[in-house]
Parts: sequence; structure tokens; C-alpha cells
Amino acid sequence: MNAVTESSVVEAVTKQLFIGGKWTPASNGATFAVHDPATGQVLCEVADASPEDGKAALDAAVSAQAEWAAHPPRERGEILRRAYEALLARQEELALLMTLEMGKPLAESRGEVSYAAEFFRWFAEEAVRIDGGYAVAPNGVGRVLVTKQPVGPSLLITPWNFPMAMGTRKIGPAVAAGCTMVVKPAEQTPLSMLALAQILADAGLPEGVLNVVTTSDAGGVMEPLIRDGRARKLSFTGSTAVGRKLLEQCADKVLRTSMELGGNAPFLVFDDADLDAAVEGAMQAKMRNIGEACTAANRFYVQRGIADEFARRLTERMSALPIGRGTEDGVVVGPLIDQAAVEKVDTLVQDAARRGAEVLTGGSAIDGPGHFYQPTVLTDVPTDALLAREEIFGPVAPISVFDTEEEAVAAANDTEYGLVGYVYTSDVKRALRVSERLETGMVGLNQGIVSNPAAPFGGVKQSGLGREGGTVGIDEFLETKYIAVSL
Repeated sequence: MNAVTESSVVEAVTKQLFIGGKWTPASNGATFAVHDPATGQVLCEVADASPEDGKAALDAAVSAQAEWAAHPPRERGEILRRAYEALLARQEELALLMTLEMGKPLAESRGEVSYAAEFFRWFAEEAVRIDGGYAVAPNGVGRVLVTKQPVGPSLLITPWNFPMAMGTRKIGPAVAAGCTMVVKPAEQTPLSMLALAQILADAGLPEGVLNVVTTSDAGGVMEPLIRDGRARKLSFTGSTAVGRKLLEQCADKVLRTSMELGGNAPFLVFDDADLDAAVEGAMQAKMRNIGEACTAANRFYVQRGIADEFARRLTERMSALPIGRGTEDGVVVGPLIDQAAVEKVDTLVQDAARRGAEVLTGGSAIDGPGHFYQPTVLTDVPTDALLAREEIFGPVAPISVFDTEEEAVAAANDTEYGLVGYVYTSDVKRALRVSERLETGMVGLNQGIVSNPAAPFGGVKQSGLGREGGTVGIDEFLETKYIAVSL
């Protein structure tokens, strides 16, 4: 892609706040810079919302809520359908925009735009399937009438690693359910969300239903909205540490919450597994999004009989990955999001090496410009290494060996997290047995990718609350009301 094309997609995005259906600068005139992580250069400046701007966005959402809740479900679905079609029609420019602000290779950005669009298609279909119930009371005299209604104005906080898909995964069900929203995208990647806001407006979303506030002061802008009392729902995707703080804030007004938090995914390979499939799945589970995914395989546990061969094949694959700016042809590994991310990954790798792990490939940062880290494979990783406990969020695959099924399951569950686990085995009984015993909200059984708009996404333990996607995803934005009827 040439510089003119890159400049044009950035210039095409309105870089102001989107409040009440209008683009507006920050009330204090402030802006903050958006950087290209592959070069460190500034792409542009966007509006830096103040707490007053956040309040104006909530005011707009509250004002629009009653009318939007009464909007025909079929029409809500049609808006999402038009937005779905627009995302696919503009896939190339949106993918380039995402690569510029986040760093992932263009092929992955194209895939994310398609994935993001599917949430709009899925929830366009769910909008007309909000159901209820009618039953005879046990005493035979009364009737039990059950209906579902929008939970109300919702606060949506999205992360930088999937800047468009994490938006559509929240906005889709909110629109389908009849909820208005205030969305705060990550400071590092606001451009994809701003582009998405314009697409929804063009698709016919009424003014005030979706409001977007970009800010460098997430806590200062969002905490007052959480404590305001008029918002009735918070949906957050991000770290467990931030999620805990938000839960404490939500407790004040007893907000309904959905939390998709950190992960520490185990990847179990038994000696009866198809080794070719296991290595391919490991590459998908580890290197999707440069390893910057909550679903990324974080800990590889391989049965002793095949451990050496698995490590050899994985090392061969990892060491051959082309590294560079995501806009360049053939690049598979782009930059990490910022220098802090590089330093964190390197700290985890060096700690493991000091504790006795062997580095088979990679093991260090790459000199700039940009924030790059070598694809890395480690073996003989001790259980007390930091990367056995902490989410890596980078292109690092630590391998440990196990002997028995019991040992593998115990190691996999030895974490405060429980988002996803991966299991490779040809034994059907073992597959089901281990899948049921893993303390995770999702399992990839002989496959390295679990994300699917038609499936419920979410975790257990400190990986979160609630589910996004699937038939249950819309329920996160609905309240169940029981009406007692006397005959």
C-alpha cells in the first residue's frame, strides 16, 4: 500500500466525538495522538473527551432510550443488516485503517472486518427472536406472563487488540435489544470505532442511539457515567485488573455487567493426537493477532512421548514467520501495540530463561523503529516462571511436558483465569472427559480457533462474567419481566 492510500483512509475518518448523532470536538478543544506501532509515527490527532463530554453522551443516550426501545425489532435488524453489508463493501479500506492503528498484518485485518460484520448479521436475525412466555399458574387460577425488555442505556468499553470486532460484538446485541449506548474505544485504536459509528449512522441508526467518546482519560470520563445511575449496563472487554475496578464502581448503582477479561489458555497435546493438526492448531491459537488475544494459547502442555517432536516442529514454524510492517506483502508477524507491551513480553521471557527454560528460537526484542518482538519458543519452562502465571500477550510459546491425563488437567486448571482451553487427542472418550474437566468457558477440541459469532463467547473464574455472541448474547442487554395475571 502506498502512502497516499494510507493517508486517504486516515483522512476519511472523522476524528471528533459522536454525540447525539452529531460530530463534535471535545468541549475543551483537546486532542490526543494515534500512533502507528510499526513505525512509532503519529497517524493523526483525535478529540480527547472530557468528563463533561462523557456526560453529554450519556444525556443523549438517555434521551433516545424510550423511543429506541419502542422501535420495531424488524427495523432494528434491518439497520444492522445494512451495516453488515457496508462493512463487507468497505473491507479493504477498513482493514488498512486497522492495520495502521493496531499493527496486525492486512490479511488478519481483513479477517477481522469479516468477523466483525458477522456479529451485525447474526444480531440482525436475533432482533426479531426476542421471546417471552405464557403459562398457567400451578394453582390453575392465574397466569404467568413473561416478557423481555431492553435493559436501558449501556456503557460499552472496547479494547485495542480487536478494535472493530469487539465493538460490533457489543453494539450488535445492544441495537437488536433496543438499548442506547455510550462507547469508549481504546485510546490506542479509536479510528476503527469512529469509522464504525459513521457506518451505523449511514445505515439509519437514529440519533443518540450510539454515542462514541474517544479519550486519553478513560477513568476520568467513564467512572462518573458508571456512578451516575442512569446507565443500567456496563459491558467491558479488557484486563482482569481493570475489570475488578469497574465491578467495584458498578456495585454503587448495581449496574448489570458483562466482563470479558484476561486469559491464560492451556494447550494440551496428548501422545495420540494428530501431530500435524496439533502444530497447525498451535500456530493458530498462539499467533493469531500476533499473540495479542485473550484466547491466545499461553501455556503448552505436551505429553512426554511426542514433546521433543512437537517442540521441533513448532520451532521450525515459528522461526520462519516473516516479520515486518503489517502493510507489507507476505508479513505474518506485525508489531506489538506499544513499547510497554514489548518490555512486558521480554520481561516474561527473560525471567523464564533465568529460571532454567531453554530458548529454542527468538527470545528478544527487535530494534526499532516500531515495537517488534521475535516469535519465541521455550521448553523446560518451570512452574514458577512468571509466564506460567501471567497472560503473555505476545508471540511467545512456552512448552512444558506432562506424563498423565491427571497431571495435564491439574496443570491446565492451576490458574485464576478460565477463558479457553485447547485439547488435541484422537481418543473420543478422553476428548470429552478432559473438555468437561477443564475450568474454562470455552474449549477448542482439535482446533485452534474458537471465536464464532453464533457461539457464546466468555469465561469463568477471573476471566469474566456473561457471554457475548450466540443465542444468549442478546440476553445480556435484556431484562426479564414477570407479569402476574389473575383470571
